[in-house]
Amino acid sequence: MNQNPTKHTKVLIIGSGPAGYTAAVYAARAMLKPILVYGSEPGGQLTTTTDVENYPGFADVIQGPWLMDQMKEQAKAVGTEMIEDHIGSVDLKSSPFKAIGDSGQKYTADSIIISTGAQARWLNLKSEQEFRGFGVSACATCDGFFFKNKEVAVIGGGNAAVEEAMFLTKFASKVKLIHRRDSLRAEKMLQKKLMDNKKIEIIWDTIVEDVIGDREPKNVKGLKVKNLKTNKISEIKLDGVFIAIGHDPATSLFKNQLKMDNEGYLITKPDSTETNIPGVYAAGDVKDKTFRQAVTAAGMGCMAALEAEKFLSH
Repeated sequence: MNQNPTKHTKVLIIGSGPAGYTAAVYAARAMLKPILVYGSEPGGQLTTTTDVENYPGFADVIQGPWLMDQMKEQAKAVGTEMIEDHIGSVDLKSSPFKAIGDSGQKYTADSIIISTGAQARWLNLKSEQEFRGFGVSACATCDGFFFKNKEVAVIGGGNAAVEEAMFLTKFASKVKLIHRRDSLRAEKMLQKKLMDNKKIEIIWDTIVEDVIGDREPKNVKGLKVKNLKTNKISEIKLDGVFIAIGHDPATSLFKNQLKMDNEGYLITKPDSTETNIPGVYAAGDVKDKTFRQAVTAAGMGCMAALEAEKFLSH
């Protein structure tokens, strides 16, 4: 059994990434001596993104993992205590708030900033994971630029899939939207725009069986697909594949304690990062399913820290 005494902090930050690290920078500079607890994948989704061209301040292309390392070091340099642990349970009913790590370590906090992020859902094919970053992506806004005048596919049928497909027509010569049903879940307005776009072809009732590509150098060549009505298997030649079947926010920890929407995203007050419990804040993809960018997550991390500081000073 872990005999460590309970660690108390004014601000406990759960999760890293641009939101958590930025919150830590602001909280530390406000002399709040924050503790940031990060899990097994510090830096979050950006650590699986190689080329970052849209983070302000860098004229040259930077690497996602490098950017996260820099943010982490910056947060440390200004006085954040970093602990690798996985928070297994939280109690937000009483003050101070309590959290227990898988290590057995107990934490108490006067305020909490949640920046546990989200994960893109994948098809969970071995080939898909093998070609991640080599033609397979879950983010059109991040990677669409690399597919100028190329043929790509988007997998999915909801708003996200339709928006990604529309966005990709700016770059790609042809976009195939592959959906397992015979109708889309996306809003009617979006569907109309999609149908009117000459660059987009919809392939109905179809699932992806495999991603096809070269091993040396690694790049995607196409997809093996199956029609669910006829069971016919065919191959489609492509240069890129975008998976758009949704994201899962990492919020199971807060079930029955914090308000969430039907997809599990934390709900915050308008123009604020405050959840339904005063003193508990949510920043980044854990609450944002609209923008999902590093810069917006960092912005929310800043907001959360400033709101926590104000809360603590009253």
